[in-house]
Amino acid sequence: MISPPWLRRAALLGLALTLLPVHLACAEPAGSEFTERADVREFAREISARNGLNEADVLAGLAQVDLQDSIIQAMQRPAESKPWHQYRPIFMNEKRIADGAVFMREHAAYLAELEKQYGVPAEVLVAIVGVETGYGRNVGKYDVLDALATLAFEYPPRAPFFRKELEQFFLLAREENVPLASVKGSYAGAMGMPQFMPSSYRQWAVDGDVDGKRNLWTSTDDVLASVANYFVQHGWQRGASVTVPVQLPESLLDSPEKLDAMLNRGRDLTAKTTLGELRALGVSVPISQGAENLPTMLMALQYEDSVRYVVGLPNFYVITRYNHSAHYAMAVWELAQAIRLRAKA
Repeated sequence: MISPPWLRRAALLGLALTLLPVHLACAEPAGSEFTERADVREFAREISARNGLNEADVLAGLAQVDLQDSIIQAMQRPAESKPWHQYRPIFMNEKRIADGAVFMREHAAYLAELEKQYGVPAEVLVAIVGVETGYGRNVGKYDVLDALATLAFEYPPRAPFFRKELEQFFLLAREENVPLASVKGSYAGAMGMPQFMPSSYRQWAVDGDVDGKRNLWTSTDDVLASVANYFVQHGWQRGASVTVPVQLPESLLDSPEKLDAMLNRGRDLTAKTTLGELRALGVSVPISQGAENLPTMLMALQYEDSVRYVVGLPNFYVITRYNHSAHYAMAVWELAQAIRLRAKA
């Protein structure tokens, strides 16, 4: 029988081994002010009944929550809201490119296996980890439990989403022996080197090193395989293009309202403009003919002294499933290309 890797890796992770089994024999009655709230107690009742959890154990876990205003503040000023010329340098800089090239060389053999299996270019997998956590150097400073609970109960605009993720975190703790408390992540509760939310962790994470566990903190094989699997499950097309630069006709540039209505900022490919529709409007898209029904995403990238237009193709849309910001996806794609060139140098 495989011994739990989290027991062996706890020192590396710097995490307290407050594991959540199906029933916590040492659970004490919750006594914090937070767990006396009616909405919190109702949440505990609901997820316990729905998932076969022990309600007292859930409340004991929630009693460890420290609600933090800084988490709410971070949610209200995401980096993706910056204009492109300010956002791009955060990720497209010499250190991130150089570190990515080193990372790619170090894991070249395994990345080649993944690229063959999944069809996702190695440099894209590396760029995701580079953008998310600087290749694992910064997995976040917030306790995931605090982040999810704060947003689930103190951030009404997205409370339903984060309550679902908090529920998923309890289930992940049970299934994977992930410590419920002291796990570090982002202000939104994303975890590990690839910054998976709990639901994504449960659904898409892969045991790449075949040790019986899915460890997205210290197993690089698990991390890279999980990102590749995530991309394929969201529709990545092997060998297909990602973006193409385009020139817009004066008829569009002189109609700001019409142009703005066409711009896709990464949210939804169903509200799409097809390649044929772009061409009918006079947009010259350098893609071979015969793909007129191909869904596209027209994007404006604001540089300091100009605006450049790019068309995202279905594989670009897949990157936005990782983070819905078109700026994010563009940064990943540009970083990927820079890493590939540097790694070959």
